[in-house]
Amino acid sequence: MDETMTVCGKDYRIIRLLGYGKGGYSYLAECGGREVVLKQIHHEPCSYYTFGNKIEAELHDYERLKNAGIRVPALLAFDTETERIVKEYVEGETIFELVKNDIPVEPYLFEARKAAAQAKAAGLNLDWFPTNFVVCGGHLWYVDYECNPYSDEWSFETWGVRYWSKTPEFLAHLERP
Repeated sequence: MDETMTVCGKDYRIIRLLGYGKGGYSYLAECGGREVVLKQIHHEPCSYYTFGNKIEAELHDYERLKNAGIRVPALLAFDTETERIVKEYVEGETIFELVKNDIPVEPYLFEARKAAAQAKAAGLNLDWFPTNFVVCGGHLWYVDYECNPYSDEWSFETWGVRYWSKTPEFLAHLERP
C-alpha cells in the first residue's frame, strides 16, 4: 500500500490491513521508524450490534480495560475529528491463527481465564473472538479495546471458548465468505 493517514498532525504510512471488525479497519502503519496500529472507525451497518459514538467508546473502553488490569496495547494517539486511533503494535500470531493451523492454545487458556476473572470483577466482558488475542513474548494480549457490561451469556466460558478450538462454531466461521 502506498497510502498515508494523518492523526494529530502526524503522517502514518500504511503498510497493510490487519483486520476489519464491527467498529473499524485496523492497519499496520509506520511513523518515525516505529510500527503501530492505526484504526479507522467506520459507520457501516452491523445487524447484531448497536453503537453510539464509536471513537468515544474506544477511549472509554481502553480506560476500563486498563483499570481492570487487562493486558492491552498502549493507546498512543487519537483524533476525534478523523475518528482514528493509534495504538501500540503487538507482534505475534492471533489465537485464531493458532487454532486454524492446529497449534495448541492450551498454554494461553490460563491467561485467558485470568483476564476473564479480572474483567468480570470489573463488571466487563471482552470480545472473546480469537482474532482479538495475540500471543507475544509468551503472553496473551487483548488487542481490541471493545468491552461490554458483564453477562454470563457472553463470558469466556459460555461463549468465547467455543472459538478457541476447532469446534463446529469455529469451523462454520472458517466457511463464511
